[in-house]
Amino acid sequence: MLRLISVAVLLVTWWIASLLVGGAKLPPPPAVLAAIVTEAKSGALFLNLGATLARVTLSFALAMTLGTAIGYWMGRVRLADRLGDPWLILLLNLPALVVIVLAYIWAGLTEVAAIAAIAINKLPTAVVTLREGTRALDPALDEMATVFAFPRGKAFRHVVLPQLAPYVAAAARSGLALIWKIVLVAELLGRSNGVGFEIGVAFQLFDIPLLLAYSLSFAAVVLVIETALVQPFEVRVSRWRSRAA
Repeated sequence: MLRLISVAVLLVTWWIASLLVGGAKLPPPPAVLAAIVTEAKSGALFLNLGATLARVTLSFALAMTLGTAIGYWMGRVRLADRLGDPWLILLLNLPALVVIVLAYIWAGLTEVAAIAAIAINKLPTAVVTLREGTRALDPALDEMATVFAFPRGKAFRHVVLPQLAPYVAAAARSGLALIWKIVLVAELLGRSNGVGFEIGVAFQLFDIPLLLAYSLSFAAVVLVIETALVQPFEVRVSRWRSRAA
C-alpha cells in the first residue's frame, strides 16, 4: 500500500513539474505512456528489454561465479590475498567506461566484448564481499567439521556455505544494482539493440517521450526483479542467523 502511495505521489509530482517546465522538456505521464504502448505494440520494447536482460543475466552469472570463487580463495589463502589485492584495487578504481571502451577496442563490437566488460566491472565488488565473508567464518565450526571428519565437499556445503550465503546475497544485490547501470552504457557505445541503444537513439532524435518510455520500462523491470527475486532470496539465506540468535 505504501509503495502504491509513493508511486502516486511520484506521478503527481511529475505531472506538476511537466506543467511548470513545459511538455517539450518534460513530457507528462500520458505522453510517455503512449510511447510505451506504441513500442510495445510494435514489439520493439520487448525485444530490447529481452536483449538487455539476457546481457545482464550472462554477465551477472559470470561475475558472481568468478567473484565467489576468487573471493573465497583470497579469504582462505593469505598468499593469494597479497598477490590479488593490487589487481583488486585497480579494478575497483578503474572507471567502467574505460573497461567498456578497451573491451570494444580489443575484442571488437561483439556480444562477447560487451558481456565481458560488464562482468569485469561487477567482478571486484563480488570478490571483496566474499573475501570479507570468508574472513568472518567461524573457526569453531571449521574445527567441528574436522573433529567429525566431514568430507571436504560436505563441510563446504553444510558448514561454510550457510555462513557465506548472506555475503553472496549482499554481493548479488549490489552487483545487480551496478550491472543495471553498466549494461546501458555498454549498449549505448557498442550494441545495435537493447535499452541502452534505444536511449541513445532517442537522445540523437531529441525524442524525450521515447527516452523516458525505455528508461521507465527498464526501471519497472528492475523493480519487479528486486521485489520478486532478490529481496526474498536475501531474507531466506539470512533466516538461519535469526534462528540461531
